[in-house]
Order: sequence, then C-alpha cells, then structure tokens
Amino acid sequence: MHDHRVSGSGPSDLRNSMVSRRMFVGAGAAVAAGAAFGGAGPAFAEASAKPKPKPTAVAPFGPVLVTSADVNGSYARAVRLTSGAAGRSQSMLATYQSFGPSGFPLFRTDDGGHTWKPWSTIPIAGFALQPYLYELPSAIGGLRKGALLFACNLFGSSSTTIQLYASTDVGLTWKLLSTVATGGRADTTNGATPVWEPFLLLHRGRLICYYSDQRDPKYGQKLAHQTSRDLRTWGPVVNDATGTAYAERPGMTTVARLRGDRWIMTYEFGEPDDPANPNQDEYSYHVHYRIAKDPESFRFAKDTPLLDQQGGAPNGAPVVSWADDGTRDGVILVTGNDDQDFFVNRSLGDPKRWTRLSTPIPAGYSRQSIPLDGPGAPRNRGLVFVITGAQYGESAPIEAGVISVR
Repeated sequence: MHDHRVSGSGPSDLRNSMVSRRMFVGAGAAVAAGAAFGGAGPAFAEASAKPKPKPTAVAPFGPVLVTSADVNGSYARAVRLTSGAAGRSQSMLATYQSFGPSGFPLFRTDDGGHTWKPWSTIPIAGFALQPYLYELPSAIGGLRKGALLFACNLFGSSSTTIQLYASTDVGLTWKLLSTVATGGRADTTNGATPVWEPFLLLHRGRLICYYSDQRDPKYGQKLAHQTSRDLRTWGPVVNDATGTAYAERPGMTTVARLRGDRWIMTYEFGEPDDPANPNQDEYSYHVHYRIAKDPESFRFAKDTPLLDQQGGAPNGAPVVSWADDGTRDGVILVTGNDDQDFFVNRSLGDPKRWTRLSTPIPAGYSRQSIPLDGPGAPRNRGLVFVITGAQYGESAPIEAGVISVR
C-alpha cells in the first residue's frame, strides 16, 4: 500500500486525508459480512447485451470524459471485452474508486473509448476501494472464457478483506465468489496488519491474486500472492518482494507478459526519507521492477529501480503493460502518479534503456494502460488505451484516450 496512514472513521475522513501520503484510506464504514449481489445472470449474454458497432479506424485521441466532469475519482480501471472479437473489440467497461459506500459504478463504451454510458453498479456490502477488472482468457472454476472477474478491498471497522466477484452477463450483475485474504483494519502504520490492492492474472489454469501484505511481522509491508483453481479456495501466501529493512514498504503490484515468455512486475518501493528515523511520516515511493520467467517466481528475481537515461524516476502507484509495436521486443510502458509522461523500455527491461514518452492523457493515481494489439488486429500495433483519474491528493474526473507508442 502507498504509505497512507489511516485516521478517521468514514468516507468524509478519507477525502480529507488525501493531502498526505501517510493519510489516504480511512477505517471506512462498518461492513456487513460479504454477500452475493445479483444473480449469476444468463449463461453468457454478451451477444444480446451489446449493440454491434460499425468498424472504425483506430487512431490516437483524447482525453475524453468517461464520467461527468464533477466526479472526483481515482484508481481508474478498465477491461476490454474481447470474447469473440479477439483484438478487434471496441467494447470496454470501466470503473474507479470514489470513496463512497454505494459500490463501484461501471461505464461502457462500444466505440473504442470515444463515448461512454453508465452500464451497471458492482454492489459491495460496505465501503471498499482498490478495484480491479479482469476478463478470463480461458475457462476456470465453472466460468467460461470471457466471463468477468472483479476484485476489491472491503474495509470494515477492524478489517480489510480482498474479495473476488464474477459476472457472466458482461457486467450487468455480479456474484461474490470468495474471500482471498483478510487482514487488520486499514492502517498503513508499520506494525498494523491490513492487506491492500489486488491484481488478478490467470496462468496455467490457476488464478493468481497479487496483493500488498502487512501481516508478516518481519516486514512493514511486503508483496505476496495466492492462487486458486476453483475461484473459491485459495492456496498459501507466497512472497513476491520484501524489503531488506523492516521499514521498507514495497506495494501496489502490477504484472505484464513480455515477448519471449518473460514477465515483469512493477511496484512502488517505500523507503523512509530518513533511514535513521524509520517511524517518521515522510517516505519516498520510487518505482522498482523485477523480471522473471514465471509470474509466480518474482521472489527469485532481482529488484531493480526504474530510472530513465537522465536519472529521473517515476514515483508512486505504478502500473505496467506491454505492447506489440511491430518491433522485435515490443515496448514496456510504466506509469507513475507524479508524471504525465510514460516511462518506456524497448529492450525487454534493460535497466539502461528506459526513456520518457509524452502523452496528452493526464497523470493519475494508478493510471492504467491497455494495449490494443491482438489477433486479427495488426493495424492496432503500438496503440494503447489509457484511463486515468485524480492524481494523488487532487480532484479530477475519470478520463480516457488512445496513445501511440510507435
């Protein structure tokens, strides 16, 4: 977790606390036991749930509004609905965290992100943050390829709970499947025991849920994951990244597959600005990364700070993706909270080959990028959809657009 010390007891306290890097997420409202909302829906209703847009040429555009201009949200997340359309789909769903108790609003586009409309709400039994949307690339746990998963962090008065939901009707209704991990109340003070920030990946028949974990007494915070074959039961906690000193706080895992069956994991690496006083409130969160041959073996990979060729470092809330731009190695894109530029690498993560890429899409807290290349869509090579919200401690609507990395 981005080191946001908790204070207060409700959503209003959370909004007020955004001005401090150590005070971002509050204890939240009291949370009822997780319950399933909505039915499982039709067996798979996408064909009848969406209109068929006319094919249009894909080109860079934006930013455009996803929500109304007066919505102040962050942690924007989107998923491309590729089932049956491979790389040609122009339909996407998007959501964000809004510091409210009414669940997560879903918006939909069927024209590649140019226009958006309200679609549904993912109802949560209480106050939750840190959403993640994921489309299944193959069947698992009784769900077909193309079904949607959603993970979030439910905040109780004395707990944090990473929950997994599923939709089989393109996000119209949702059902609670399982609890992945439970920790103590939302408090980023070292020694507290919450869990944070789920990220999902299906690999070799197992769903991986990565998250930030403060429950290990050896570390102020570490990165870990658990896996499931049935989406209901979860295996043991496996470490992905730990600090070399207790006060260090790696957090906010995201993962992408590179060319050559390599995998990259990015994360913010929280370090006290004054190592001699690790209990202070001032931390830096420069972005680090690891590259491995298997997405479950990052713990064996080297921890590498991300620096561009001028020594600049992205800071806070990183998200990584990889795009096929038609070159041998493709391009890695990393975003950080404090930069509107992307940090890109065209050499499979070579530490000496990071450069900046300017973009018209505003910076945002945990801004997400989704490459648009895919089977049957060579014209989309090098095109990347980007969705963003408020930058850390600021106010902004949810916006989106498409950039070119070629």
